[in-house]
Amino acid sequence: MSEEIFDVVNEWDEVIGRERRSEVHRLDLKHRAVHVLIFNRKGEVFLQKRSMSKDTHPGVWDSSASGHLDCGEDYDACAVRELREEIGLVVREAPDRLFKVDACVDTGQEFVWVYRGESEGPFTLHPEEIETGGWFAPDQLSAWLAEKPDDFAPGFALIWRRLNGAA
Repeated sequence: MSEEIFDVVNEWDEVIGRERRSEVHRLDLKHRAVHVLIFNRKGEVFLQKRSMSKDTHPGVWDSSASGHLDCGEDYDACAVRELREEIGLVVREAPDRLFKVDACVDTGQEFVWVYRGESEGPFTLHPEEIETGGWFAPDQLSAWLAEKPDDFAPGFALIWRRLNGAA
């Protein structure tokens, strides 16, 4: 399997080149990603626990679906694709955009658009990407994150705090 190629971007999220995934991460180059938070009718959010085989942040809890943009792909198309690939949720258009996070250490130098969608599941989790998943009440999740931040991917922790007015 050939290595993914990412668009490399500058500090204004403008494409300035392309590079292999391993080099983008090794050199801390700025690039693009999406995070999608899926909520059910009870207001719970679905989180995935990342597979131990992931090259970054293995075995920690993360957004419902997330991933890098392919070269030339836009954020909305990536959100639709990642939902389908990671949790088997097929949508016709991107969920609602919530906010954009600038590239920083916590995001792994990714500019991230954060989306919010709704579904009751059940989901079909991609076994190479996701160990397990579960629904969590926002208050319970915020308390867990405050008590054990290392249980979560840093990008998700940043997104959750911002979503809840704590960042």
